[in-house]
Amino acid sequence: MKRIVLALILCLGATIAQADEYDIVDYGIFRSTDPLAQQDEWGLVHQGKVVNATDFAPRYRWRFCYYFKAPEQLIVQPAYVGSMQTALHRLGYYCGPIDGIFTPEVADAISHLQKNYSMRVTGTLTDPVRRALHMP
Repeated sequence: MKRIVLALILCLGATIAQADEYDIVDYGIFRSTDPLAQQDEWGLVHQGKVVNATDFAPRYRWRFCYYFKAPEQLIVQPAYVGSMQTALHRLGYYCGPIDGIFTPEVADAISHLQKNYSMRVTGTLTDPVRRALHMP
């Protein structure tokens, strides 16, 4: 009996180690399918049903990787800018295409958001803007 239990524990441990290494297991409840999806303060994911071209752009696997990036590094990533455009569109500040390019229209939408949220108006991506859009 002890041998069977030991064998099951070893097999289960090897399976979990392999799943963590190759990301085979989908944790559905604990992690969203899109790490750039907007999350509110309770961790609820706001993903739309519309598929954009930027949804297929390369992105980091985990959400916390974006917290360590500077805004200058994030505005050149099409996946992040596309997610930001989606969040601005959801709030009614941006009406252009979701193409993943940081254009003057996106900067204008950010400046309107900054004005409405009583932030310093710069038209650039800042940490308070990221928090207002519920983005990493």
